[in-house]
Amino acid sequence: MSSDLDSINLDTGQIKTWRSIITLVVFVFTNIIVLFPFHIPIYIPRPLSNAVLDTLSALRVISPRSKPLKQDFNDDNNGKVKPFVRFNFPMNFVTTPLIADLFLLAILAIGRDEVHDGTIGANNISPLDIMVFFLSLAYIAISIDASGLIRYLAFKVLQKGGKVGHRLFFYLYAFFFVLGSFIGNDPIILSGTAFLAYMTRVSSNIIHPRAWIHTQFAVANIASAILVSSNPTNLVLAGAFKIKFIVYTANMIVPVVATGIVLFPFLLYIVFADESLIPFSIQMHELSEEAKAKKPVNPNIPHARGTAEEEEDKNNEEGKLLSLEEIMNPFLDKGGAAFGAVIMTATLVTLLALNAASQSSGEHPVFWVTLPAAFVMFCWDVAFGWYNRHETREIARKGRQEIEDAQAERLAREEEEANRAALEEHVYATAAYDLTLTSSPEPQGDDNNTTTNDEITSAPTEKRNGPAHMLTPPLDTSASMLDFQENGRPTSAIDEKKDLSRIELGTTSSNDEKRASTRTSPSPSSSFPQTPKRTTLVSFLASRYHWSQETFPTVTAVIAHLPFALVPFAFSMFVLVQGLVTKGWVPVFAHGWDYWVRKTGTVGSIGGMGFLSVILCNFAGTNIGTTILLSRVIQAWQAIHHHNGLPITDRTFWGTVYGMALGVNYGAFSTAFSASLAGLLWRDILARKHIRVRRLDFARVNLPIIAIAMAVGCAVLVGEIYVVRGEKPYKIND
Repeated sequence: MSSDLDSINLDTGQIKTWRSIITLVVFVFTNIIVLFPFHIPIYIPRPLSNAVLDTLSALRVISPRSKPLKQDFNDDNNGKVKPFVRFNFPMNFVTTPLIADLFLLAILAIGRDEVHDGTIGANNISPLDIMVFFLSLAYIAISIDASGLIRYLAFKVLQKGGKVGHRLFFYLYAFFFVLGSFIGNDPIILSGTAFLAYMTRVSSNIIHPRAWIHTQFAVANIASAILVSSNPTNLVLAGAFKIKFIVYTANMIVPVVATGIVLFPFLLYIVFADESLIPFSIQMHELSEEAKAKKPVNPNIPHARGTAEEEEDKNNEEGKLLSLEEIMNPFLDKGGAAFGAVIMTATLVTLLALNAASQSSGEHPVFWVTLPAAFVMFCWDVAFGWYNRHETREIARKGRQEIEDAQAERLAREEEEANRAALEEHVYATAAYDLTLTSSPEPQGDDNNTTTNDEITSAPTEKRNGPAHMLTPPLDTSASMLDFQENGRPTSAIDEKKDLSRIELGTTSSNDEKRASTRTSPSPSSSFPQTPKRTTLVSFLASRYHWSQETFPTVTAVIAHLPFALVPFAFSMFVLVQGLVTKGWVPVFAHGWDYWVRKTGTVGSIGGMGFLSVILCNFAGTNIGTTILLSRVIQAWQAIHHHNGLPITDRTFWGTVYGMALGVNYGAFSTAFSASLAGLLWRDILARKHIRVRRLDFARVNLPIIAIAMAVGCAVLVGEIYVVRGEKPYKIND
């Protein structure tokens, strides 16, 4: 350990150089942009844009442009061609840190050493090992979620809680806490959030889902602090200070469980003490016996529920009944759930055993255990999907056919209404026109030819087939033309739109494709003949993805939900923080922290680190970026005392480390969605369920929750540290 501390650069003289100053400024601006993402409009000359698109089309990467340049109109629809094409470049948590690293590389503020140490690893922090470990373990956890186990267990908890609101709130609270401590926060957020959105919607007296969704989000992140494997922040921290997994859990379980116990009554009786949020008696819509008898469908299969997914979004009784069916008749793959649970249990037990037996946590990378386990789980999912491929493909086909039929019926209904309205307008216009001709002054002639009032009344009928009818304004062809001539047979406009809807869904048969390619559109503005769509790389990949969804629904769903965006973000943040280390800023922060600890002691170190880590989660690139930065600061603090020959006490050092562990986990539910990637996922899932959580509301609701959680957690940690730790110098792996 002393050799590692000797290698840490503590020179603070570089902070006066311009490259060091720019590095700090770039780091701050990067975190601000991560907190408030936006898009940068980039205007590309139209000839260049067309040349690129034509090149990609010639290479059969994308489809050809459907219209020539002269038909391209601008956003104002004034018929003029814009000289530039607008492209919105996203500045978010994925692109911004990467751009920051490239910029610092360009000005030589960082170099090969920073990139190497930020990706391969340095000072016991190995980003590559951490990412492989987390993604492989996440595959197992999300595969368990895809089997329907979490929703099924939540349904059983819902049945157990019944209609007593406070009891159900407690059962769900305990359920999410226990499950989150084993499989982490991401699977809980993936399934639990959607489940609560459905549950609160089908209850007639839960006015707002705020209490349920915010409690679930807080509990999932609190519980993830218990095991190292539950959160990537715990992996960074355990690796940085060589903490054995079992030792980490032994030190964290008491503060975390105490937080969970004390927080519940605060939430129920103080924070969410409102009958409209948590009613004493929950009134749920009843599910019919017919719906209960239905075989639940696998939500991972595309179009498995047919039109139910679309109807479910409607805020009416039918939509609520479909939502109720989703939670009261959940899908469960018993084989996949049982196998996944066994694999997860075996993996965690093996991790704890090997980690506890090894002399150093870095001797054997932890992904040596999780990667083979994830591969076994992957093979199971692939084999199970291939075995049931005929059934899943048939379910997808029927659901797709149901959607097509509903779409065609809707188009036919719209067409019929349009035709009826146009016909009524036509009859009215004809009658008015004929009446005008009949009532106009006639040429003077014999008295016998004088028109009477009776003759005026019958004139429209008598003249309909005469010249007057020929002078009637013609009916709009788009509304009145009920038949088109195609290959010598009449084809209704309804069939026309039905065929087009099938083309859009990508399910047109070969004959339909030929007919659609040769059909001439009835619109007079269409001057370009339809040509068969050729296969391109994009269309090929899209078709392969749909095939994979239907053949291997579990594997495809799991891979789609894996947090791949975490990889470029984490690596980029590691490199940025390493740049702060080499430019002298991290040693400056370490000296400041050392001054604080000398003034406040052990209690100040726990409370100060807990407060600092929660604040930085919102302003330093999520809780992962905060963990990376603060781990480097504490390592520099260790090196300062090592060089000065003044050891840090066991009580103070481990109080600081575990205070940071509490802060970076609890900080995920503080004031900003971007305090954690789980927060961004939670917000997006709620938005898809039509529950909008504003930034201000998120901060306002979470402030009392994070205040109570951190106060309880840090207070219990102080007591624990004073009981089990002494004033002797700290030791690693203790």
